[in-house]
Amino acid sequence: MTIEDRTRGVDALAELFAAGPVAVLTGAGISTDSGIPDYRGAGTPPRTPMSISQFSEDPAYRQRFWAGARIGAIRTAGIEPNAGHRALARLEAAGAIDGVITQNVDGLHARAGSRTVVPLHGDGGVIRCTACASRFSRGEVLGWFDLGNPGFAETHRDAEIAPDGDAVVRDVAGVRVPQCPVCGGVLRPDVVYFGETVPPEVFARAAALVSAASAVLLAGTSLAVNTGLRLVHRAERRGLPLGVVNRGPTAVDGRPAVRVRIEGGTSETLTALAERLR
Repeated sequence: MTIEDRTRGVDALAELFAAGPVAVLTGAGISTDSGIPDYRGAGTPPRTPMSISQFSEDPAYRQRFWAGARIGAIRTAGIEPNAGHRALARLEAAGAIDGVITQNVDGLHARAGSRTVVPLHGDGGVIRCTACASRFSRGEVLGWFDLGNPGFAETHRDAEIAPDGDAVVRDVAGVRVPQCPVCGGVLRPDVVYFGETVPPEVFARAAALVSAASAVLLAGTSLAVNTGLRLVHRAERRGLPLGVVNRGPTAVDGRPAVRVRIEGGTSETLTALAERLR
């Protein structure tokens, strides 16, 4: 995209804000510039995200998961919010948006300064017990992993990083999986996996932002997940215009509601938009 094309696209996006605050839905594409791989971006190899049935029914899968989580925490320790996250925080502070609905579980929107964040798929930084519902920080649980598996992290720290931020670790024989210190139950991230549904109260918060908006901006998402599409359908039923910023095709390309379609990165586009609306 040329500078002239981007300028025209940003000007068109800015027009969506003329009637009032805009609802924003983000996906994995907004975090790629922070160093977190995307599941479906252009050039991305095919990936199979973890399903809740795998995690619940297969002890070996839980070994691979926690091993990957431990190495991933080392490799992604320096990941910070990028310009796209910070631009949305500035737009919220300026009153141009009422908050951010995100399909990501990386917590980067809140770290960038967004005050109202609706994480459709949960918070990867929180771990909960499936038996007693006790909650712990991810750092706490990974510390327990280290106690049960001394030296493991150092030995496997060069493993490939997956799109969810964890690592692909295949040598997990003998890995001791951390358990709930309260009841001994199975621990899992407090996120929505494939095979699960978004909690009704979370979807209601997201739907409320869409209901109060004058338009919807889709940033860094292909809309391959049904929950995001449900929100888009709500917007379309209300006659709201859509703006789309994404690298690669999306599920709404060509729909009449899409007034602006920018093929490009979210960091540069949202930064330019925040400057335009300042």
